[in-house]
Amino acid sequence: MKKHDLIVVLDFGAQYSLLIARRVRECNVYCEVKPYDTSVEELKKIDCKGIILSGGPNSVYDQDAPKTDPALWTAGIPILGICYGTQLLAKELGGEVKQAQKREYGKALLKIEDKTDLFAGLANEIQCWMSHGDQITKLPEDFKFKACTDNCQAAAIGSKDKNIYGVQFHPEVLHTPQGLDIIKNFLYIICQVKPTWTTKNFVEYAVNKVQQEVGQEKVLLGLSGGVDSTTVAALLKKAIGDQLTCVFIDQGFMRKNEAAKIVELFNKHFKIRLIHVDARKRFFDKLKVVTDPEEKRMLIGTEFIRTFEEEAKKLGTFPFLAQGTLYPDVIESASGTTDTGKKAARIKSHHNVGGLPKDMKFKLVEPLRKLFKDEVRSLGKELEVPDGIVNRQPFPGPGLAIRIIGEVTEERVKILQEVDDIVVTEIKNAGLYREVWQSFAVLLPIRTVGVMGDKRTYLNTVAVRAVASKDAMTADWARLPYDLLETISTRIVNEVPEVNRVVYDISSKPPSTIEWE
Repeated sequence: MKKHDLIVVLDFGAQYSLLIARRVRECNVYCEVKPYDTSVEELKKIDCKGIILSGGPNSVYDQDAPKTDPALWTAGIPILGICYGTQLLAKELGGEVKQAQKREYGKALLKIEDKTDLFAGLANEIQCWMSHGDQITKLPEDFKFKACTDNCQAAAIGSKDKNIYGVQFHPEVLHTPQGLDIIKNFLYIICQVKPTWTTKNFVEYAVNKVQQEVGQEKVLLGLSGGVDSTTVAALLKKAIGDQLTCVFIDQGFMRKNEAAKIVELFNKHFKIRLIHVDARKRFFDKLKVVTDPEEKRMLIGTEFIRTFEEEAKKLGTFPFLAQGTLYPDVIESASGTTDTGKKAARIKSHHNVGGLPKDMKFKLVEPLRKLFKDEVRSLGKELEVPDGIVNRQPFPGPGLAIRIIGEVTEERVKILQEVDDIVVTEIKNAGLYREVWQSFAVLLPIRTVGVMGDKRTYLNTVAVRAVASKDAMTADWARLPYDLLETISTRIVNEVPEVNRVVYDISSKPPSTIEWE
């Protein structure tokens, strides 16, 4: 693979560390996230061209405040601090940071005093997003104020001689509309890197990596039919050809008629060896009387692996299991130390990450593990995955089992399949399927009284969920038109006899998650 310029985000525990990396990649520059205490020796070894210090929950004057390798400040590598990262570099270089008299959270007007380098080409005033309770009260030697807000004199600082800059606001979030321009200025003007990291280049990188990792061994791919696993299938086909066998396990929790569509697609379009396993009974038996969502995910993950192991024995020797694991899956499933080295709390176990059994006999192949969903879609297009798959909304590995609150039974799955089909169909009919990140239905363990045909009913309640997002790390509830919601509700109640009430979920992530379980 051709060598590309590398930018490193040093992670101080910020909720936006991955988003910073994603923004850098949007600028076609390769970026990795590493622990905040990564040594300068390692950074130079990987030929890092620039460093971004993330925000974080700590105060720099805390006794146990996280710090970088002290050699970083004289290493000659261009640095951009963000929020905590800015306060840290100011303090470590001889400035002062104190608790602010007035905290600053939310939108603020940034007044730019120096329109060179970091703010080149921007207007005199721009909107930015603040989130801080501390402020820089004294600049380090050779640093200058570059921008301010009404409440923060040191909203941006910098030293051209040291090639070190810092912003108190968050340029990586959408609430700072010109934030990407600021990041580009850091990359192209200050670090002088080139925008050569593209989807085509990633294909080359991933193919080479898989070939080195797998060698001449055979690979079994757990196929769901969604964009992630289908893109992995196309990538592995390109990398290792007939060494790949796809196994589609129908666990009974797929959408209406989904299994038949997946088999037809892979047999006709991809011409990849596909084994279709009808495992519905064993999965339903495994989930009897199980209601806890985490237990559901763990049981489904374990059963997937056990099924794969059984199929592998029938097919021959398969040392490797491939999966469509993405970066958000890894982060949300993390407990203990993550890929970046920081401590993280588990949000939920994704079936292909936290739900894997410890005694699994496969070695994992996960070529998409560091990618976000939008990057996977671009990769799918590059690999000529059909448009209907590339632009398909995300669907959870455990399927409808985690969209049924409470016990999962065949009857309840059939009810949700019908409801889900109506929701997706009407979202598509309204031309909004690509506008929203996900749209689906959830079957609740609630019965309510209704009146249908002048008779009293006591039937199921379903919730409709639709969210807007770019990377699934954060999401806002979608403002669907009232007439569309009315159409969805009317169709569900009229066409699904087991349901008499429909509600709409208006929760954002955070504090909620996109899925209900």
